[in-house]
Amino acid sequence: MKRSIAEHNAMASVLDDRERGPIFPELPDSPDISGLGPRDKVILTCGTDLTPEPYRWLWQYWLAMGKLHILAGAPGQGKTTIALAMAATITIGGRWPDGSRCAPGNVLIWSGEDDPADTLVPRLMAAGADRARCYFIEGARRDGEVVPFDPARDLGQLLEAIEKIGGISLLVIDPVVSAVTGDSHKNTEVRRALQPLVDLAAKCDCAVLGITHFAKGGQGTDPAQRVVGSVAFTAVARVVMVAAKVKGDEEGQDTRILARSKSNIGPDDGGFQYHLEQSEPLPGIHASHIAWGKAVEGTARELLTDPDDGPQDDASDAVELLRAELDTVRWTSCDEAAKPLKAAGFSKKQIWAASKKVGVMRKKDGMKGGWMWRLRDATEVAFRMNCPEDSIEDSEDSYFGNVEPSDSSESSAAMESSVTEVL
Repeated sequence: MKRSIAEHNAMASVLDDRERGPIFPELPDSPDISGLGPRDKVILTCGTDLTPEPYRWLWQYWLAMGKLHILAGAPGQGKTTIALAMAATITIGGRWPDGSRCAPGNVLIWSGEDDPADTLVPRLMAAGADRARCYFIEGARRDGEVVPFDPARDLGQLLEAIEKIGGISLLVIDPVVSAVTGDSHKNTEVRRALQPLVDLAAKCDCAVLGITHFAKGGQGTDPAQRVVGSVAFTAVARVVMVAAKVKGDEEGQDTRILARSKSNIGPDDGGFQYHLEQSEPLPGIHASHIAWGKAVEGTARELLTDPDDGPQDDASDAVELLRAELDTVRWTSCDEAAKPLKAAGFSKKQIWAASKKVGVMRKKDGMKGGWMWRLRDATEVAFRMNCPEDSIEDSEDSYFGNVEPSDSSESSAAMESSVTEVL
């Protein structure tokens, strides 16, 4: 039986529909939102509802309100002293190195390396600070007990404390790695640890300045890439400043330079010369302070040379890096404490030597555990200094339980062998 063209077309249409399936395929199942409350939602803001705002500066192009900053450099270059000079300028509403005037404000300092009474306050006084505007984080209180400050846990209490003193203009964290409870070489963990500081800067409308070290090596590279630890430290910071020794204009004369190595919110070049000077702010109290010099032009890479001149500098770098990883309260595995030193290129022997120079306390974490390290507190340091050298080992063993001495003869050699295996 012959079919007309119209009949053939009708049949083809039916077959096509069967092969193609439904014209409108079924949509995938919607996500389960049964656990969400009636007010849970994603917040969107239209660009037309936002008013553009300029950056607000404590020190134009150097310290911005509501932002995180990093100050990095090799040990011995005066990073902490520079930060305290900035703090002092803020407390008195003084002038910055470029001659501009600063609005007066309070400063807050969280230091895991220097004692406020014998180091930080004298340096602030030498810089001309108003001590009534200087505050120090000494810990937090949990269930009536004083514990080390943890920004991730204690941010709410810190915000309340800052509000009680009338707000702050600057928070100094020395070293910034103190804020990282995880691995300081993992981007994700560093970003997570720094976020509370970023939030605090925004909520308190203050500048946050974190201090850190240079890794060894990397000469000729961008100084921002020499910051110890994860690249997240410099990625999260809006401004990265570096301090280093450079060859001066005159033969054999060195000077120091503070330069901008990175800025997401302003110029990323230029800097200022500075010198470290000693003074006596009170009779018998000696402290260093910054004497600012002339402005210099160029990128940080152009301005700065490698500040490490010899083996002595190497040893000093290792000591400072290790000291930054340890404290007097918390025990840290020697492997974790050694990570930034290994990343900076130090050998096991150099790390062991640095641990002896620092005078770390050592103990085994159980019968099958590894070695744990911490710094000596003031009582332990005094105890050690007052003990005869040949009685230190016995005295420490009896006084500190299973803590091993840091410099006994035979036991130290055995301990070095076992610890270096871990490292």
